[in-house]
Amino acid sequence: MKKTLMTALVPSLLALTLPLAMGTTLAAPKISAQSIIVNPVQTSLGVKVWTDRDSSGQNTPNYYVGDRIRIYTSVNQDAYVYLFNVDPTGKVDLILPNRYAGGANFVRAGVTKAFPSSQDRFTFDIAAPYGLNKVLALASTTKLNLNDIANFQSQNAQATGFADVKVNGQQQLAQALSIVVNPVQNPVPQNSWITDVAFYNVAGGSAVSQPQPVPVPVQPVASELPPYSVTQQTEWRTAFDSARSANEVYSYYASELQRQGYVQTDSRQDRGRLSGQFQKSGSVAELRVNQAGQHFDIVILKRS
Repeated sequence: MKKTLMTALVPSLLALTLPLAMGTTLAAPKISAQSIIVNPVQTSLGVKVWTDRDSSGQNTPNYYVGDRIRIYTSVNQDAYVYLFNVDPTGKVDLILPNRYAGGANFVRAGVTKAFPSSQDRFTFDIAAPYGLNKVLALASTTKLNLNDIANFQSQNAQATGFADVKVNGQQQLAQALSIVVNPVQNPVPQNSWITDVAFYNVAGGSAVSQPQPVPVPVQPVASELPPYSVTQQTEWRTAFDSARSANEVYSYYASELQRQGYVQTDSRQDRGRLSGQFQKSGSVAELRVNQAGQHFDIVILKRS
């Protein structure tokens, strides 16, 4: 992928492989079966990363050369978020932080950040090589020192707004990140960081027109919320009291619609009122969430 300023080089995702260096009493970062860095300690911090063609972050959507891609991330606690992209050749790019308008990497809880944002003066344009790309999100409540991984002071970085990454390939990146978050070597609390990964594929052939989903924040634990009943009704309503935020409640019912195959195409927010439009093969759904204190009224409308 290339970043076009209104063109610049886009990072492909990051696959990691790290050594399991054990500290005296502290466990070092681990590697999953997918070669992704994993915190061995349970943490309440949550991070999510996804692309504009798969708001679930669980699938591998296709992009074609010339397409533009947008990457989203959100956290459930205030945190610093670092986004890396690794392409099929192992080339690593640092997406976030960057030096553009939306490039600060401190993200507030429940806020969805898009890259590029509407304020940025560049686009992420899909380019060869073909194959699987990975995007790694590393969220930390402690600001991390990436000086041994990325350089913002080089001539190229000053010109493009994106750091020069000093490591090549997944192995080197994994090793470098394992040192950054290793509690034995750096003052980073063990339970203060977590990762997530999304995948996308650069495919050959012609681009296929697809609806562009709107970002959905980190899915809240919502077992106390009334589930959406799948019926033939064109209008479904429910009301309840909850200490959840309006964004959390909206995210829960949006994910319920997405599980039915709907893709979100628009969303609006005005104080305690949130609404969104969803589409699925000729069917349109509208989600409305109204909040008054801790009372919520939910409406889902469907039409062909």
